[in-house]
Amino acid sequence: MTTPTATEEEQRKEAPAGVRHSLRAGLQQFLAFASLLVIFVFFSIVSPNFFNYGNITNILFSTVVIGTLALGTTFVIITGGIDLSIGTGMTLCAVMSGVLIVNAGVPLPLGVLGAILFGGLLGLVNGLNVALLGLPPFIATLAMMLVAQGLALVVSNSTPIYFDQTPAYIDISIGSIIPGANFPNAVIILALAAVIAGVLLNKTVLGRYTYSIGSNEEATALSGIDVRRWKIIIYTLAGLFTGLAGVMISARLGSAQPATGMGYELQAIAAVVIGGTSLSGGKGSIVGTVIGALIISVLNNGLQIMSIPQEWQNVILGCVILLAVYADRARKSTTA
Repeated sequence: MTTPTATEEEQRKEAPAGVRHSLRAGLQQFLAFASLLVIFVFFSIVSPNFFNYGNITNILFSTVVIGTLALGTTFVIITGGIDLSIGTGMTLCAVMSGVLIVNAGVPLPLGVLGAILFGGLLGLVNGLNVALLGLPPFIATLAMMLVAQGLALVVSNSTPIYFDQTPAYIDISIGSIIPGANFPNAVIILALAAVIAGVLLNKTVLGRYTYSIGSNEEATALSGIDVRRWKIIIYTLAGLFTGLAGVMISARLGSAQPATGMGYELQAIAAVVIGGTSLSGGKGSIVGTVIGALIISVLNNGLQIMSIPQEWQNVILGCVILLAVYADRARKSTTA
């Protein structure tokens, strides 16, 4: 009879831990989805105007901008960071799409690509400030938030840029490639973006390093991984999603509004947290983030149908965020 080696003993201990982690992650997503269903059923009962095709489409449509921003933010928060610049960064990207397509006459595909890449540039600057200069993510992205807010006004001369002469741009959001369905393209784009984000987070080395950095940055660095380089990549990726959100909101409005954007970052972060991503890093999922964004949209839509004042809607959303953070703390205390 052979005696197990130390390595085999360690593997036996790690295997149940990995199974428990997977079960906790699955349970977390299930609870978020169950919460969404409970909220959905509640509003369906209290309001006869809630559960119909038109309103469900409106809910999905209103999820697009916040959901797109939240996808990129998920990567950043899993690393233990934060990005406060996504709201005004989105606005600046929207303005850049207007400058390129309307003012400069750039072909539509190149203009859209340019706006998205400009978002990546904003994320790159954030990543350099955090990874190379060592600035706290809160301070670095707060500064970028103010810079982007100012630049959006400067570049646009504080006036909206309208896409009246480029209806194809507007169709990116409100058009429908499904004949007769009246189903906006923006929702399909969000779904595709979520699939791409999910693959990147769960099936690539980028995703593995994202979790590793958030779980234990020092140990990740000691294992030979260039943490600074991967942080820059992660913030740049988040910026690309910000650029995409800029395209989606300007296409939806039919104009680039340079004074908008403030507050979107808070709703995107709220969607990520409600979806189960830990603010301390190391845990999170794209599925949870999408569910979190849907919860916010369903809450806002249902409360509006019930004629609840906007200020009370904010109070209720704040309470939901507090409950999500408390649940995260409770999970940590039980697994510590």
